[in-house]
Amino acid sequence: MRADVPLDVALYLALLAAVGLGRLVELRLSRRRQRALAARGARPAAEPGFTLMVALHTGMLVACAVEVLALRRPFTPAVGVPALVVFALANGLRWWVIATLGPHWNVRVVGSLALGVVTSGPYRFVRHPNYVAVFVELVALPLVHGAWLTALVGGALHALVLRRRLALEEPVLAADPAYRAAMSRKPRFVPRLGRARAGAAWPTS
Repeated sequence: MRADVPLDVALYLALLAAVGLGRLVELRLSRRRQRALAARGARPAAEPGFTLMVALHTGMLVACAVEVLALRRPFTPAVGVPALVVFALANGLRWWVIATLGPHWNVRVVGSLALGVVTSGPYRFVRHPNYVAVFVELVALPLVHGAWLTALVGGALHALVLRRRLALEEPVLAADPAYRAAMSRKPRFVPRLGRARAGAAWPTS
């Protein structure tokens, strides 16, 4: 690390590197899960947008570093510290999802419902907690060191990618009667306060 790089910037770049390393670990775990699911007859759906999603996640990490270094974004504790806490909580939620899904979890859309429907952990409250976690992570991480432009553009692009993926994934899930019975009355992303309404339509947000 160059001597003229401030400590706060160096620490932020280290955080970005750690996040990137974590994504590689997840991809490796995902491949193992996919092989295990394929052995049981469950294979990934055709997903042309998957490469775009991977590129977006990678590009966000690079853009964070470039914006902070090139535009000299400062670390502002009033924004950076809450953003770091939010990022840590979202990361915790994502690993809770991974632990809860067990053999179901991977980064591709795979029809694994023959193994059963997961309704425990964060799936007690919403249908797509992993997407909540990833979206919040991608918005909070740039804001840790003031990369607001990356947060704004990356968040908007990720919302588009997420919409496309849900259009592919939800019909796969909803085709299973057991999944519809267990999950159709739960919201997509935000838990309801109090008891779920009995007549909620599929899908809800």
